[in-house]
Amino acid sequence: MRTKKSLSQNFLFDPRILKRIVEASGIGPEDTVVEIGPGPGSLTKILLTAAKKVFAIEADRRLYEKLKEELADSENLKLLHGDALKFDYSGLGGFKVVANIPYHITTPLLFKLLEQKNLSSMTLTTQKEVAERIAAGPGSKTYGVLSIMVQYRARPELKFIIPAGAFRPVPKVDSACIRIDVYGKPPVKLKDEEVFSKVVKAAFSQRRKTILNGIKSLTEDPKNVLESAGIDLKRRPETLSIEEFARLADAISV
Repeated sequence: MRTKKSLSQNFLFDPRILKRIVEASGIGPEDTVVEIGPGPGSLTKILLTAAKKVFAIEADRRLYEKLKEELADSENLKLLHGDALKFDYSGLGGFKVVANIPYHITTPLLFKLLEQKNLSSMTLTTQKEVAERIAAGPGSKTYGVLSIMVQYRARPELKFIIPAGAFRPVPKVDSACIRIDVYGKPPVKLKDEEVFSKVVKAAFSQRRKTILNGIKSLTEDPKNVLESAGIDLKRRPETLSIEEFARLADAISV
């Protein structure tokens, strides 16, 4: 099957791995599932046997038409041609996402989905490096903006690694299956989410410097702000927990 590089098309066909992904998602017969980038439909067919309803969003017109014909008899499938980044998810009711998402839209799609109030979980196949960044904790070399901004909204768990050789065409890197369970309420309270986001991004823009250097652009008195938040001035941003970033953001918001 010819693929389009512009759409990051790397298809996973191994039925054992596909079944593991569906098992990791925990979906059941009462669930509505959204699949993004169904491609040739290998995962779609398994999802149709496990879920109550499957919405499959495909950007490639050629693949959409082929799937429409091949899965015409699937009563619990709603096949859609379009851009997942522009799709309106609000009318779906409660839903879960299970997908081998296109690599080139991973981060914007992740945050688009996390904004949806009716989403309960995502089980995604992503680049291994991205999955590790999402799931990383304080002190890890991969812990950063993506880790914190996802974990403020959800609890990620890296389920298993998928070797590059399982895909066609074979990508240059390994992938991973990661499940992300969305919180009903964030684990920390914030005075201002926008300030929290700015603090996290500013801190990691100078990752190798201390947190004191990182937040100088956000406040006239960074030393006093850090002291009021109970954070040592010499610490580096990758050592701070989400709770500590929340205290720091609130101190700046005063």
